[in-house]
Amino acid sequence: MLVSSCAFTGVLSDHERRERYKERERKGEEEWEKKGSKRGLFILDKWEKVVESEGGEVRVVRGFGSPMDHGSGFDGLHKGLLHIGLILMDPKTLFVPQYLDAGLILFVRRGEARVGWIHKDALVERNLKMGDVVQIPAGFTFYIVNTGAGQRLQIICGIDASESLGSANPYEAFYIGGGTSPKSVLAGFDTKTLATALNVTFDEVDTFLGAHSRGPIVYVTDEPAGRETKHRDGGRGFLNDVAEWKIFPLKPLKGLLTWLFGIQEDNTVRAPDPYNLYDRDPGFRNNYGWSTALDENDYEPLKDCDIGVYLVNLTAGSMMAPHVNPRATEYGIVLGGSGRIQVVFPNGTTAMDAKVSEGEVFYIPRYFPFCQVASLSGPFEFFGFTTSARRNYPQFLLGRSSILKTMVGPELAAGFGVSEGRLRDLVDAQGEEVILPSWPEPERKRERQEEQSRREKRGREWRSGKGVSPLLV
Repeated sequence: MLVSSCAFTGVLSDHERRERYKERERKGEEEWEKKGSKRGLFILDKWEKVVESEGGEVRVVRGFGSPMDHGSGFDGLHKGLLHIGLILMDPKTLFVPQYLDAGLILFVRRGEARVGWIHKDALVERNLKMGDVVQIPAGFTFYIVNTGAGQRLQIICGIDASESLGSANPYEAFYIGGGTSPKSVLAGFDTKTLATALNVTFDEVDTFLGAHSRGPIVYVTDEPAGRETKHRDGGRGFLNDVAEWKIFPLKPLKGLLTWLFGIQEDNTVRAPDPYNLYDRDPGFRNNYGWSTALDENDYEPLKDCDIGVYLVNLTAGSMMAPHVNPRATEYGIVLGGSGRIQVVFPNGTTAMDAKVSEGEVFYIPRYFPFCQVASLSGPFEFFGFTTSARRNYPQFLLGRSSILKTMVGPELAAGFGVSEGRLRDLVDAQGEEVILPSWPEPERKRERQEEQSRREKRGREWRSGKGVSPLLV
């Protein structure tokens, strides 16, 4: 009787199983709704200004980490956590030397830059142009200089927060260069410790750490304003000029790093070169658009941070066929044009059908079916990151190369409750794959009307100063 009773109480009826599943599903959808924007569950529009300075700013929109992103390898609260950042720098500015508790993937969206960072105990520099991708590991000091003549620099960042300290901020910056604003981490040591470590006087230490007060992004020149730069060898004389600099001089920067850390620029050290997405042949192209994906097999530095990169361009009205990412969550930011993002819940209901335009950020949870559709007004280009550097192998649900086409047979037909012949007629009707042609004419007409209404609304918001993405600043 006891065994029978235990067996009875431990087994759920079919009705109870269905009810429990519905309850879990309802709670899951409520959780997504709490995270989502009013415009859509998977639209990220809560931008935070984390750096504001005389020469530029940095804004970040936070992503969502999930154990699903790394399967059984999930080993902490931050694993798979990825934020999207925008670095905006005026012409002739420097983002002062610093290191972060997060890794960075930099993508130059507009302008030109020179990035210097520590690689294998040596200082390396790389010149970047539009479309270049480069990785900066967490904990390694770097700086960025806007070298574009008269052009504002725009860099989109993938911020890998999986190893972050877990503070309230999206990431923590530890400034090496700095004075009173930003404060250098060196200032946390007492004067005696610094004077001993640097082999200088107390007065020289005080002068050195109190000179800079104009923020993390400052205007630069090849020479200090109004005077000659005399000591460029990294010696103590370097300190005598610091207090009188009005515009930060670039030429002594390497001397500063040499003087502080004994680090020399070493041209013999083989550091990774940037990878340009626009110079690469697309992984897929047809008459309706193209797409390219960058993984650890293409660009080895991505393996260190376990982040992938992709870029998609759709012609007016075309569609990236409904598909599923089996290995990663996907984050995207619209570079140009506008379109729609459709996402489906596991239970087959619509999770989101949202319009997006230039500068807006979206994300797609791993395993969730989704598609992107370009508006009829022009091309739709978006760039983004995935939470895995492994090859993703997206599973397309519809189209000539879809799993529907590959698995067609009596089993799939029975799953849909139709004959095999009818199923074959259905899946053979589409002759294109991956990127599909425009919608039928009735839908095109409705889309044109909605797009016109949306453009008029954005125009009103722009004139009133509301609703402008930081990417458009």
